[in-house]
Amino acid sequence: MREHLAASARHGKGADVAIQGFGNVGSHLARILDEWGYRVVAVSDSKSGIYDEKGLDVKKLNSLAGQGKKIHESGVGRKITNEELLELDVDVVVPAAVEDVINAGNVEKIRAKVILELANGPVTAEADDYLESKGFTVLPDILANSGGVIVSYFEWVQNLYGYYWSEDEVNVKLEEYMTKAFSDIERVRAQENTSYRKAAYILAVKRILEAEKARGRINGRNGKQAGKNKN
Repeated sequence: MREHLAASARHGKGADVAIQGFGNVGSHLARILDEWGYRVVAVSDSKSGIYDEKGLDVKKLNSLAGQGKKIHESGVGRKITNEELLELDVDVVVPAAVEDVINAGNVEKIRAKVILELANGPVTAEADDYLESKGFTVLPDILANSGGVIVSYFEWVQNLYGYYWSEDEVNVKLEEYMTKAFSDIERVRAQENTSYRKAAYILAVKRILEAEKARGRINGRNGKQAGKNKN
């Protein structure tokens, strides 16, 4: 996924990124992308956003957020609305706050060619169809924001077996899972010539059917329930 974002860059070092939402998800993403060399040009919270085409001082913003200050109190960049942030001419836009923010009402104004979904369901089905038809890349929430669920699984495993992993160990394991997940979905996307979202759904349904077959609940390629009469 990191390589996919890099491929969208127009400005040498990395892509220009706008992040809607500067909470637990958006603030950490901004920090990571800043460390990787991407240019975070806009961020927002529930009240408003800020924009600087030359790039924002992410370290300062995170420091101020840690002190409980809002984005508009930072004195950084020029003030914009959450709606304006989504429509900026950037490489990547990241809706990381609430659902349905990219919808039929604004989808034709979206200019970022890559939409990274870190909120749950930030792109409506109608908007998703439009973006796909116009050649936009949507990295769906089912993949992009699944890291939290994976780490919850790690916590369950540790509690079950009495393991105690360091943060570094957890991050290494998480990267392995996420890298494999993206590679698997990318393979299906290329094979089926479809979107990342549809590829993720195809892979998910296939794995469910394989698990049900292994448990003896269905048999054969037609997916009939095991034990049923063939009348």
